[in-house]
Parts: sequence; C-alpha cells; structure tokens
Amino acid sequence: MSGSNGSLIHRNVLMLNQNYEPLTVCSARRAIVLMFQGKAEMIETADHLKIRTISTSYDLPSVVRLWKFRRVPFKRIMLTRKNVITRDGHRCQYCSTTKGAMTVDHIIPKRRKGVDSWENMVCACVRCNNKKGDRTPEQAGMALCRKPKRPSHITFIQRHVSDSDHRWRQYLFMD
Repeated sequence: MSGSNGSLIHRNVLMLNQNYEPLTVCSARRAIVLMFQGKAEMIETADHLKIRTISTSYDLPSVVRLWKFRRVPFKRIMLTRKNVITRDGHRCQYCSTTKGAMTVDHIIPKRRKGVDSWENMVCACVRCNNKKGDRTPEQAGMALCRKPKRPSHITFIQRHVSDSDHRWRQYLFMD
C-alpha cells in the first residue's frame, strides 16, 4: 500500500458491531487490518476506490462489521465547548449563521443560577452572544432555533456523514 494509496488509507470508515450497531469511525487502514485479521467483514465499499499492492488490488471499505459482538460501555459525550459547537453543527442557535467565530452561550446565564449542562448551553455567533448578554433569550427578545439536548455517540458519528458517505445513512438511522 503505497503511492496514491496514501490518502485513501486515511479515509473514514464506519465500524459496526456484530449486531450492526454503530460503534465508531476509524481509518480505512484500521478497517483493512481488521479484515485481514479475520475480525471484520466489509459491508459497503467506497465507490470505485481500490487499494493496490504490487500484485493485486482490493476494494476500499466504507462500512465494516465486526464478526464478534463487543460489549461497549455506555458512551457519554463529554460536555466541552468543542462538543457543544459540534452538537449544534457550528450553527448559531439564535440566528442560524455558520459564518465567523462561534462561542458557547448559557441560555440561563451563570449569574442567574444557570448551570453547565447540555440543556443549558448552545453554540452562538459572537454577535448574538453579545446581543443576548447576561439575559435569558426571552429577556433579550431572541428565540432558540431548537431546544438543546444531550447528544448520543451516534449523533457524533452522524457528523462524519457527507455526500460521499451516503452508504452510512441507513446504519446511522438517517433514512
């Protein structure tokens, strides 16, 4: 696996548990190693993409499934600034813009007994955050685009889906 394969082996691959439950996103290299070790099977290929060796070529995986069920502890997404912004798709929850720098806003400000929680923090552009200030959205005459909630690990895997990863949609409950 050399030459033009270099960028291909770093492509994202959806890894499913034996029961088809989404587990994680890994590199194509990791998925190929698991397949060669007999630990995973290819479920979906990346359209027309191949990994070439000196003597043969292999389809590049897009989705792989583990042969044996792996018990995975409940995956809690850590409450961080980056994860709040990721949960909200880098979109201001007041004006819907995706342009410019994003901050995290406490819906109920900390000075008014607001807490750090998934349900009280949203992504906001600098303009809206400054406009809202130390007030609630109602006091500032602003409305949230959607009610914030705790994300699941599947929500974060779904963020990897783009037009080129349309094969993942059925496994991530997006159809």
